[in-house]
Amino acid sequence: MRNMRNIVMALLLVLSSPTLAFAAEVNCNPGTSNVEEFRYSWRIRGAIRFLAGLMFPTSGVGNLKTTYPRAGEHSINSELLITPGNGEPGFFAYESEMDVAGRQTLMTYSGYSWGNKTRKVRAVFDYVKRLTRIHKETSKGVENTVKPMPGTDNLRDVLTAIYFLRQNAASINGPVTTTIYTDGHEYPVQFRPGERRTFVIEGKTIPARAFEIGDVPGGKKWPGGVKVWLSEDARRIPFRIEIAESFASLQLDLQSIEACSFLQAQK
Repeated sequence: MRNMRNIVMALLLVLSSPTLAFAAEVNCNPGTSNVEEFRYSWRIRGAIRFLAGLMFPTSGVGNLKTTYPRAGEHSINSELLITPGNGEPGFFAYESEMDVAGRQTLMTYSGYSWGNKTRKVRAVFDYVKRLTRIHKETSKGVENTVKPMPGTDNLRDVLTAIYFLRQNAASINGPVTTTIYTDGHEYPVQFRPGERRTFVIEGKTIPARAFEIGDVPGGKKWPGGVKVWLSEDARRIPFRIEIAESFASLQLDLQSIEACSFLQAQK
């Protein structure tokens, strides 16, 4: 994904061996019945950490928030915001809008701002006219384009892909092929179940399983990758998220759960 290629100029690491997860807490707010919110720490690790730290933060906080529709509403919104967490300016942000079943991606957004570098790309999918409307803002200006949608409704971005995995983890026992949309381009990818390990939340050890999003063998290469560790209970808690580039990746580890509408759309 082309925007991730820019992101890794700031947030780059080559993941080494697995590390112990931080112990997470549950602080559910009863007043947000249609909101699910996870808070993470993120960090850069590996040989490139020192070089990245000369220009950009190498750690901070992340917030993954999903808002489910109330009566009369018809879409699910998911947001991931990544910031330094120490008062420094700058951010990386992802946002997605899905239909109420979580099967169709209606809108996808990605953006970042560090120093004098800014990039924001929003794509809206018109499933009736089969068109994608793209609005792009960069340090160089604004660009609006319209292009045909891919010939499939099986279209996801990073956040809607993670949502799909959480909904369907129990039934994914082998590769599942889908399409990832990134920065104006579509790539065939596969969801693949991976290894198991445990995480700790409120002093309890919870088993979790990894799910990877990667290239389809022999297909168009996606210059990225995602790996998410989901609890093996009905909550499907995303304990760890790794967003990888061809030579680097950003790791988020769960610190707390602030609102608990776990997969409300399934109920």
